[in-house]
Amino acid sequence: MFNKESWTAESSRSTKLAIPNTLNYTVAAMHLFVNISQFFILPLYFLPKSLWWSLILVPFAALNNALWALIHESIHDLFNSSNRINLAAGRLLSIFFGSPFHILRLTHLSHHKFNRSPLEKGTEIYDPEEVSRVKASFRYFFYILCGLYLLEVFSTSLFFLPPNVFRKLRQRVVDRGNIQEKWLATKFTDDKLMREIRMDGMAICLIFGLSAFCYGESWKLLLSLLMVRTFLITFMDNVYHYGTTLNITTSGHNLLFPRIFSTLLLNFNLHRVHHRNPSLPWVKLPEFFAQQSEKFDSSLFAAALHQLHGPVPLSELADITLMGAKQASIDESATIAAERVIVGP
Repeated sequence: MFNKESWTAESSRSTKLAIPNTLNYTVAAMHLFVNISQFFILPLYFLPKSLWWSLILVPFAALNNALWALIHESIHDLFNSSNRINLAAGRLLSIFFGSPFHILRLTHLSHHKFNRSPLEKGTEIYDPEEVSRVKASFRYFFYILCGLYLLEVFSTSLFFLPPNVFRKLRQRVVDRGNIQEKWLATKFTDDKLMREIRMDGMAICLIFGLSAFCYGESWKLLLSLLMVRTFLITFMDNVYHYGTTLNITTSGHNLLFPRIFSTLLLNFNLHRVHHRNPSLPWVKLPEFFAQQSEKFDSSLFAAALHQLHGPVPLSELADITLMGAKQASIDESATIAAERVIVGP
């Protein structure tokens, strides 16, 4: 007889044993070094010697998405087998990323729970009967070029509103929002979580403010650095779901990427494998890619360019949805228990 509690406990133990704690520490140290260097060491020590040192920001920029991938491991409790260390690492990395960890975590888990559903069909989907293609295009390109990261950063300001104002806004969402919005709003009722968001928000303001002071007259370099981060994080986030099957939460693209870069990206390009197995550490994704006879849908670069085709009418995805529904139904039922362990009810 199947025992759900024993299965969940065994699955949790297996996951913790598979987490590469030491390797994740090493990767985290690299990202912290890169961010401390670009925010403080470069403007204080190297730029006064020569502006040519600013070229080091080019390879640093290439690590923005890898930083997000490591935070992503913490979001799924896969950075470290210790929950306390996992949370601490996630919060520290997220501060240098520019948005409090709990905001990133809950919005991402919401994405897993409602991925490609009628509530979250995707940034590219629009209904021609409700909105023109021109308006849909404006919203779509704003979102994939800068909107996502700006939303993650500036949504922090909501948590510094007077408590009574914030409670009224939250209650309004609970009363009038859709299921996904209500799910998110109810998660922001925990006082401890709220305090940590505000603490992280203040730390972010301090770090970025001090960095701006350090850059001084070279502030345009810092602004360029942040603009590149905004673009790369936002643009590459959308690529894994553009044009995928609707109404199936495990929809996503597996995208071919040279192995060395895939490793640097913590195998984030194996995105459908991750959505079907959200409790797997990044080092196990290639193994499950092979075991589950997965395939690559495209190369990462081709998929990135493909999303520049713009918004997609809802009707054009109908056939894709019908073809994908039958194939994904088995995977959906097989992974729903694991998804609940990570996301919650």
